[in-house]
Amino acid sequence: MKPFADRVVAWQRQHGRHDLPWQRNRDPYRIWLSEIMLQQTQVATVVGYFERFVARFPDLAALAGASEDDVLALWSGLGYYSRARNLHTAACRIAERYGGHFPDTAEAIGALPGVGRSTAAAVAALAFGRRCAILDGNVKRVLARHAGIDGWPGDRRIEDALWRHAESLLPEQAIASYTQGMMDLGALLCTRTRPDCMACPVRRDCNAHATGRTHTLPTPRPKKNLPERHVRMLLLLDRGELLLEKRPAKGIWGGLWSLPEASEDTDCADHVRERYGLVAHSLRELPPLSHGFTHFRLHIRPTLLALAPCTKSLPGHVWLAPADALDAALPAPVRKLVAELARERPLFPRSPVL
Repeated sequence: MKPFADRVVAWQRQHGRHDLPWQRNRDPYRIWLSEIMLQQTQVATVVGYFERFVARFPDLAALAGASEDDVLALWSGLGYYSRARNLHTAACRIAERYGGHFPDTAEAIGALPGVGRSTAAAVAALAFGRRCAILDGNVKRVLARHAGIDGWPGDRRIEDALWRHAESLLPEQAIASYTQGMMDLGALLCTRTRPDCMACPVRRDCNAHATGRTHTLPTPRPKKNLPERHVRMLLLLDRGELLLEKRPAKGIWGGLWSLPEASEDTDCADHVRERYGLVAHSLRELPPLSHGFTHFRLHIRPTLLALAPCTKSLPGHVWLAPADALDAALPAPVRKLVAELARERPLFPRSPVL
């Protein structure tokens, strides 16, 4: 039987993915960008964002010269916005420290903001042919099944075992094809549900396949109840323009434009007057919505308020027509509310609820 790596390389060259937009050349900028976008996000979702991003920022110099707001606006809807902020910071650092040339070792790449061990190894292997192991979610699943490694991969002890196994399988040559092949195996054949074992090039010595544990490995994350949070979001309208506020750089949706918030039981008119010095003369409750984060679930109660005309300037805030606000960097649930607002006519009933 051929070595594990040889089988993966041969399969990838014949059956793997070769036409993804970041595979057209070995440009480290595009490979790095794709790896960052693919963190916690499916390929089908990433492709459109990637193509729009490189159309606007075709190289490192363009990204480094952009404003963070412009970067976040293109990232809007992709989620995990710290990735976009780190991406921009890293591009600026490469411009300053490396003269705009992408670093070519896993160690140097891993020192960039937002780049972990597996991402650094993937960029180094795919762009520069460096011999280093990767361990993203797909690869963890392939290795846990093939080696029969029990335990949740998020546990440090299990993850260390997977890293050791990944490094032991590395080939001496064809590292780029092998690295891509491991990603493709997890994405195309060794999927979370309904894996296609009969098409897998390494099934003959796969522990999970031999013992009937394909559907139980890797061990799932221990279940826990997610905390529930509740917030009221205020859509404040003055002569057709909506008030947006810039969120702090750190924390949820850091650096994005969002809607003013208040506690669920607050009196909206009083809050708007006390917090912003604005007068609301009508309001309407909108259908609630929920948004899931990794560590909690957010329940949003949107409230639409019409304001008495005012020319007051508010630091850290901007007034935009709802259609124009859609060009800003908005969190996904806020974008949904603003999009609905931009489509709705008329915005208020003839007899406002006071």
